[in-house]
Amino acid sequence: MAARHGGEIGSRTLTLDRKSGFCDSTSTFYSKREPMAFPPNQFLDVTTFTSSQPHGGKTVFVDAVTGRRLSFSELWLGVERVAACLYALGVRKGDVVIILSPNSIHFPIVSLSVMSLGAIITTANPINTSGEISKQIDNSSPVLAITTCQLVSKLAAASNSNLPVVLMDADHVPCDEGVKIVGRIETMIETEPSEPRVKQRVDQDDTAALLYSSGTTGTSKRVMLTHRNLIALVQAYRTRFDLEQRTVCTIPMCHVYGFGSFATGLIALGWTIVVLPRFEMAQLLSAVEVHRSSYLSLVPPILVAMVNGANEINSKYDLSSLHTVVAGGAPLRREMIEKFVENYPAVKVLQGYGLTESTAVAASMYTKEETMRYGASGLLAPNVEAKIVDPDTGRVLGVNQTGEMWIRSPTVMKGYFKNEEATAATIDSEGWLKTGDLCYIDSEGFVFVVDRLKELIKCNGYQRLLMLQ
Repeated sequence: MAARHGGEIGSRTLTLDRKSGFCDSTSTFYSKREPMAFPPNQFLDVTTFTSSQPHGGKTVFVDAVTGRRLSFSELWLGVERVAACLYALGVRKGDVVIILSPNSIHFPIVSLSVMSLGAIITTANPINTSGEISKQIDNSSPVLAITTCQLVSKLAAASNSNLPVVLMDADHVPCDEGVKIVGRIETMIETEPSEPRVKQRVDQDDTAALLYSSGTTGTSKRVMLTHRNLIALVQAYRTRFDLEQRTVCTIPMCHVYGFGSFATGLIALGWTIVVLPRFEMAQLLSAVEVHRSSYLSLVPPILVAMVNGANEINSKYDLSSLHTVVAGGAPLRREMIEKFVENYPAVKVLQGYGLTESTAVAASMYTKEETMRYGASGLLAPNVEAKIVDPDTGRVLGVNQTGEMWIRSPTVMKGYFKNEEATAATIDSEGWLKTGDLCYIDSEGFVFVVDRLKELIKCNGYQRLLMLQ
């Protein structure tokens, strides 16, 4: 029998299995990671929290196309100035602002500015049709849209064409698409506030972001993530990753995978983030070589392509700076991981699991030793509790038994926006999020995702399963 030890959960002292983290008396798996500390101040927004994190980073963003660099001091000055300009335009606490843009060094500035006001940022995918964007606008009722000249026509074609628009392009880029343009981000970044704005008090439980998810039952829903959720995400990153690393961003910032990493989490760690507007393999590899990136966040199709093209890649690009790949989007087969490590022997592949509804945090790998547990998604992340529930009987299961995984943690969403019925069906009265994923947790505490409960696993890499945290 495995050794057991006492652990304190809240005010309770429980007897846990030392190896698996399972507690017989509660039928719950508890994280084996060191617990995260959280700020005691209830009135704290994620922007302020992120900006206060200590690190020695100098450059935060590099535009891979233009070479433009943004220092941390320039980032936070820009955030304050854009927030002041948005406030002057009438954006207030609780208002929704929609951003429709490819990846750019301005995307995080916009997001952090909006959230610092206590307003809510919601993201739209640039590949969406004008009809889909129209539905998003109708659903979230934004007071302002932020987009590029290239995408403004999609807003113009949407049902609410009277929505005021702020452009992310430079002033010299012409744009006349029949929408009400009320400003440009570049101009806002250079504009000193004429007078100090009144700062409204933001509660950690206030909604900070609305991000789309397929939901745990397949239909598209808007997930309400709070400032507390995003602060917990930042803290999870601080327990997992080193400070002041370099990475290349190809994951869409409009998705929880990219939003959590490149618009919040990695900024707090002092990382330098090289931004590509979209994925293109040659540009990605070139950026790793030129900027000496140490980490990459990849979805399985990119990793597979790197394996298939390894001979050409290794002969053409110097990837010697790269030591870690964080893989998310779908489970990786043992054979694929072994082939990747064989072709890139200096690189370890860390997998993880999460959902939009859990702010992309649930389970993760930290070390090279943990990567040897093939097929696993890692150990439960800090402060995460899990139950494995038989989907037919509702009986709570134990070690090495497969059922629907329920999780409870500080990263679990507030709920689905304007959808109380779906929220009640997904989060129970005790705060357990029903993931819709069939999983088991083994005797060492590793999480294995087996299948979807109600629909097939999506393979495009960006929607649900095995997200970066």
